[in-house]
Amino acid sequence: MNGATHTAAAHRMQLIPSPAFACFVTGTDTGVGKSLVSAALLRALARHYPRVVGMKPVAAGTIHTPQGPASEDALQLRAASTVAVPPALDNPVLLPDPLSPHLAAERAGVRISVPALQARYEALCEHADAVVVEGAGGFLVPLAEDCTIADLAQALAIPVVLVVGLRLGCLNHALLTAQAIRARGLPLAGWVANQIDPDMAAVEDNVAYLRRHLGAPLLGRIGYLTQPLSAAVELALPPEWLRR
Repeated sequence: MNGATHTAAAHRMQLIPSPAFACFVTGTDTGVGKSLVSAALLRALARHYPRVVGMKPVAAGTIHTPQGPASEDALQLRAASTVAVPPALDNPVLLPDPLSPHLAAERAGVRISVPALQARYEALCEHADAVVVEGAGGFLVPLAEDCTIADLAQALAIPVVLVVGLRLGCLNHALLTAQAIRARGLPLAGWVANQIDPDMAAVEDNVAYLRRHLGAPLLGRIGYLTQPLSAAVELALPPEWLRR
């Protein structure tokens, strides 16, 4: 990033309403446990902040509920939040088809705009002391032809937590994602190791390598779960996250 881009990011950080803590959760791929970790982060933060709320800016794929179509991810975040906000704030873009967001949006006739999502985040921040924003898919997943999840994270200008799905290939995926996060001028605030392959070989060796090379604190390890529940996940929050 050049100096002008860093200056613009710093300017955005001054303009966006600042809760006491906020982070952006991304993953090495889709299906690696971002919602599980995001909800666990909300539960951990709720022990230190009275008003915690999760945000799923873009969700692709819905389930039927008595209140109408909803995102499973958004519902999981709402269950772990201590503040209830309108869906327009915590899940502003809800797309029916379980596809890459840019394709699901095209099918639905929806235009996803990073500035619009940023505005919803700013409004959400007025209701919370701590906010956890969950991305969609991996860090470079497209939201439209001209923007990605990385662009959204950069616009929000908040630290990033990386969920690493432990399976063959995770070292490459994790290190490339960490590199992409830092290339956007964003701090990698921590990472979580989630074993999604029950038969993965050399799990301990892989985790040890990432601990040496990711350059960020390991917030927690999740063993293989047949029925993932955020209440069963314990994460260690760095002390600096808790400063008021």
